[in-house]
Amino acid sequence: MNTHKFGEYAKDRRIAAGMTLRSFCREMEIDPSNWSKIERGVLAPPDDADLLGRITGLLRLSATEQVEFADLAAIARGQLPADLKDEEILAKMPAFFRAIRGQEYTAEDFEKLMNGVKKLHQP
Repeated sequence: MNTHKFGEYAKDRRIAAGMTLRSFCREMEIDPSNWSKIERGVLAPPDDADLLGRITGLLRLSATEQVEFADLAAIARGQLPADLKDEEILAKMPAFFRAIRGQEYTAEDFEKLMNGVKKLHQP
C-alpha cells in the first residue's frame, strides 16, 4: 500500500485527474472548505461507501487504487478496512499487534497471518 495518508492520496489523485479543488467539489456537490480540510487531514474522510465510490469514479481510479482509497479512508477514520473485519482474520490480529510492538512473534504466528492474507487474495 502507498505510504500516503488519505488526504494526501485524495489530493494527489484529484490533481492527477486535472481537477482543481473547486471543480472537483462542484462536480461532487460537496463543500470545498470541508473537502480541503479532509485533504489536509483536519477532518476524517466520509464513511459513505456510495460517496467514496462516486469519488473514485470521478477520479478515474483503477480497481487497485479504489481499494487503496477505501483502505486509507477507513484507516484515517480509525477503522479497519471492511474486508478485514472477518472473524477469522480478527482472531489473528493479536499476533500481528505483538509483531508490530516488537514482542515475541513465533513462526506459527507468522504462518497463521500469512494464510489469512492469502485467503484475502483468493477469488
